[in-house]
This record gives sequence, structure tokens and C-alpha cells, in this order.
Amino acid sequence: MARCVFFSFHYQRDIFRVNTVRNHFLTKGGYSISGYQDRSLWEKAKTSNPLALKRMINRALEGTTVTVVLIGAETADRPWVKYEIEKSLERGNGLLGIYIYNIRHAVTKQTDFKGKNPFDRYAIAQPSPSLHTVDVQRMASNLYPTYDWVLDRGYNNFSMWVEKAAKAAGK
Repeated sequence: MARCVFFSFHYQRDIFRVNTVRNHFLTKGGYSISGYQDRSLWEKAKTSNPLALKRMINRALEGTTVTVVLIGAETADRPWVKYEIEKSLERGNGLLGIYIYNIRHAVTKQTDFKGKNPFDRYAIAQPSPSLHTVDVQRMASNLYPTYDWVLDRGYNNFSMWVEKAAKAAGK
């Protein structure tokens, strides 16, 4: 079953690497065969109006089951990526991160440096195993997996990662 996926990323710096991931369905025979449908904003989000951008993000997240954060060198510090992660957590979407720094840039043919894991910014309350203790706070980076597109063979494994994240979220 093809999952509806929202991709979160730093547009200006990473769009060439991002497109390698987002467009890999083209060489696999389409969305249904590749196991996902892209529900992201693409270039539609070129607005400086914060309220309009929030509405656009919220609409794009509707109907999605998984949010994939494409992690480049500066992704963790981007305010809109933070907003997209927070909204995805509120929705109960499955989450996963994919490092894209090892993907060679389409023009320069260079790789980039590894950015910070954006999930390190979030502590998630989890029910205590005992009725007599308080909820446990766990770092989101310990709850949501991250992969490397190149080293972990994302082209071949992406649909499996998405399915695993959806099931972990109960979707």
C-alpha cells in the first residue's frame, strides 16, 4: 500500500539532494510501485507570510501518515522544519529522518557535511510502565529512526522505512 508522505527539509540549501530522494519513484515505475505518494509543498511554499505558510504546511500534512525529515547540513536549525516536526507529532504521524549529505550535488558533484539530528530537540512523554510513577521523557532521536540515503541504500529501502514508521505510529 502506498503511504502518503510529507517531506520536511531545508529548501534553499538542499533542494538538489532532496530531489534525488523525492523523485526516486520515477525510476521505480511510479508512486504505487515505490510505496509512497509525495504530499509535500515543493515550490508552492515561496511566501514570506508566516500565517500563509503555516496554513500551507497544515493542509499539506492532511491525509499523510508519515513525515520524512531529509537531514542536510543545516536542517535541524530551520524554523519551518521545526514547525513541520511539531505538527507531525501532534498528528501522530510516523516519523523518520534520512541524512542526505552523502548524496552528490547534481551540479557540483560534491557531498556536504553531516548536519545535526533535528529529533535531538524534542523530548517525548511516554507512559510509565508502572502506575505508581510519572511518565518518562525520552528523546525523539531515541524513538524515531534515522538512516543515511547512500550508506543505508535508500533507493532500495525507502518504502520499507516508510512502512515501518507508519506501523510504529499505528497507521
